[in-house]
Amino acid sequence: MLGRDRLNEIAQLALESAQADQTEVLISSGDEHLTRFAENTIHQNVSERDTTVRVRAVCGSKVGVATGNDISINGLAAVVKAAETVAGFQRENSDFRSLPQPQEQQSLDAHCEATAAYTPNERAEGVATICRMADKNDLRAAGAFSTSVQELMIANSLGIRAYHRNTMAHIVTVIMGETSSGYAAATAMDVGDLDPAAVGRTAVDKALASRDPAPIDPGEYTVILEEEAVADMLFTLGYLGFGALAVQEKRSFMSGHFGERITGDNITIWDDGGDQRGFVLPFDFEGVRKERVSLIERGVAMGVVYDSFTAGREKGKSSTGHSLPAPNTFGPIPVNLFLAPGEATKDEMLASTERGIWVTRFHYTNPVHPTKTVLTGMTRDGTFLIEQGRIVRPLKNLRFTQSILDAFANAEMISSSLALIKSGWGNFATCVPAMKINRFRFSGTTEF
Repeated sequence: MLGRDRLNEIAQLALESAQADQTEVLISSGDEHLTRFAENTIHQNVSERDTTVRVRAVCGSKVGVATGNDISINGLAAVVKAAETVAGFQRENSDFRSLPQPQEQQSLDAHCEATAAYTPNERAEGVATICRMADKNDLRAAGAFSTSVQELMIANSLGIRAYHRNTMAHIVTVIMGETSSGYAAATAMDVGDLDPAAVGRTAVDKALASRDPAPIDPGEYTVILEEEAVADMLFTLGYLGFGALAVQEKRSFMSGHFGERITGDNITIWDDGGDQRGFVLPFDFEGVRKERVSLIERGVAMGVVYDSFTAGREKGKSSTGHSLPAPNTFGPIPVNLFLAPGEATKDEMLASTERGIWVTRFHYTNPVHPTKTVLTGMTRDGTFLIEQGRIVRPLKNLRFTQSILDAFANAEMISSSLALIKSGWGNFATCVPAMKINRFRFSGTTEF
């Protein structure tokens, strides 16, 4: 790591060369290490070390952004100049008010030295554990084991200085048979909290149990969704409509429904970058302190997240600390989402289901109708028929086309435990329970 002092020095050098009315410097620095495997064999081990400097220049109400990874004095001056040049070619934006003003920052510990120091040999040992399990059962394992350490520094010409460092370890595997597959994954700040053997056992067991799957007609079924599937739906809700820009542009499912019930009363969703159960992030990519934001409270639409730009468009609003790196088309989105647990276990969900479908995870999900939160995708790597409280046979995968809010309105049972599920966007993750949902709509079948 470069450390707080060195990153602050880099930011200061960039600011000193700036000529714009306001300037923001966002520095992301980190080491990322990845061990990939397939066919029960490690085939790639890579490491990357990089420092990226992103400069936002404000000239009047014109805003330009440029990035680079040359942190020499000349390199920093060049990226600042590029951002100012871009700003000069922009139109005036009457909605832009200002970069954020300084505020008191919170410091959160998200760094684990064991993760930062983890070696390729140690990752290989974890991978070997999974591959041996697969080989013993005449199965083929593929996946990846990654560790990373990242630093973030945000500074602007108004006086903001914010620094944070974090570590992440992630292991994921898909284990294949001739007619089946099984999936498992785990994520943690501390690599010592990962158990490759447990990940391997889960994926192997699913691959064995899902051999020779049978078809089933599409239709509406009771489903038990494991945490991976719930996380997929929740993260999609986040970028579809839990941000202020989506509401302002009237493309959010929250628009016109604040204070109204939009899910079942057993659903509570919030975003909190300070909750240690997730991947903590004390501030956003503008250096604004993150607030805990209640999004849905016992089924009622409560609020959305803001960055400084969207807050400036509404009287009386201020940033909740949810900016993404500029420029972006999404606006602010929640990236530390939580869905409140219930009181059930997955075994209790299973025992209470007369007939239904068990879903391990979803694959290739895409929005169909954002304001109605309709999502489509496929089941994957472990789909099973439930009858009279037991899993009775594996099923061929199904396509679903389902409103997320309707699914949450039909949630009958929610597990008492939460799982940390890594999202597809950087070092972001959601904390979610498993759920039993009635009248979940499957719209098509597959041949595998």
